[in-house]
Amino acid sequence: MEALRIAASGMMAQQYNTEVVANNLANMNTTGYQRRRTEFSDLLYKVSDRKPSVSSKAGVSVPAGIESGLGVGLASVYRVIEQGSLQSTSNTLDLAIQGQGYFQVLLPNGDTGYTRAGSFQLNGTGQLVTNDGFPVQPGITVPSGVTDITINSSGEMLISQGDSVEATNIGTLQLAVFPNQGGLEAMGDNLYRETKSSGAATVNNPDANGYGMVLQGFVESSNVDPIAEIANLISAQRAYEMNSKVIETADKMMGQGPK
Repeated sequence: MEALRIAASGMMAQQYNTEVVANNLANMNTTGYQRRRTEFSDLLYKVSDRKPSVSSKAGVSVPAGIESGLGVGLASVYRVIEQGSLQSTSNTLDLAIQGQGYFQVLLPNGDTGYTRAGSFQLNGTGQLVTNDGFPVQPGITVPSGVTDITINSSGEMLISQGDSVEATNIGTLQLAVFPNQGGLEAMGDNLYRETKSSGAATVNNPDANGYGMVLQGFVESSNVDPIAEIANLISAQRAYEMNSKVIETADKMMGQGPK
């Protein structure tokens, strides 16, 4: 019976759906995390009688043929691109992006990674780095003896030293945007990498046309709505149970044949 295979595909689909929801809930407090949404598609159909087919009556066509569905398959896991809420931290080197764009990070292999998690720090040489120690690009090094650091909405890093009242610009952070943000490949550690699907990065200063602004002393929370995710979890559980019931019923029907 095809019902066994069809229901099994439904159970596997809902199992994967549950895993995606679980990952969203696990990362609800992860800085800059963007929730995922599972997309499904129906599988190929078995056509027993192509439409329009000729009826037994001369000159009459049957308006619909016979098509049997063969189940469901995973189409994609879509990353929902929407702004997470901004949380004040009062930390000088915590930065959030309000709008479009990603911070650029230099990875150990020389590639560029992209992130919206702006929890930055200074390393032993005064260079601005992520919490994993990866340098933020373009590289900015803060000299010793700095009494105040200000990062404005355009990404300019201004410092004050000693008794000087005049701020010095030591560099400007830049943001990268992509034609298709959803095509970025997740690497873990809040990092993404460019792919053919995402298109090439276009880099510019923050607060430029089409680019977000930088907010100092804030971080972007995840865009996970725990109430909505719990509702999705319950829906996936019910769908899994119903597909399991189909398998149980089909098995009983097969056992009720002639002895």
